[in-house]
Amino acid sequence: MEMSKIILDEDRIRDLPYRKRLDACTSIIKNEIDESFRWDAVWLAGEIAELNPDTPLFDEVANLMSWVLKNDSNGVVKHEACYQIAARNMRKKIPDLVETALNDPSVIAKHEAIESLGLMRAFDSKELLFKALGDPDPNVTETVAFVLKRLGRLEKIEEKNRTYKPSKIL
Repeated sequence: MEMSKIILDEDRIRDLPYRKRLDACTSIIKNEIDESFRWDAVWLAGEIAELNPDTPLFDEVANLMSWVLKNDSNGVVKHEACYQIAARNMRKKIPDLVETALNDPSVIAKHEAIESLGLMRAFDSKELLFKALGDPDPNVTETVAFVLKRLGRLEKIEEKNRTYKPSKIL
């Protein structure tokens, strides 16, 4: 089933022009108590970045994803923000993924931040990721060990195949 059909959009936010859609998503993300609404709003905002990667809205969506990582209380919502950062190739947000991977209290957010760094082929973050091998949660250490191995393998292949293409993971 196509992901866009799974996202709950009771208020038809997807039908709004991009600016109004992002404003609506931002309001939900920053004010809604129900984390399931916030999760859907993160996805709906991420779609804007996919449809329009060369506009100021892309940077606004990226900044909103960072806001989620730094401020949302729910690990599942943060997980979705990590996924959106990777899926939309928001490379300026790699430091926020590293911060989440190393310091977030949510294991699920740490896991997805680490996995997202691997998907984005964030080779410059490898040394910092080694710190996560000392995480007390075995799910985090398993994920980081996997991602470090995969990044190591990717470093050995031809340069043309090392470039991350977000459309390949959606």
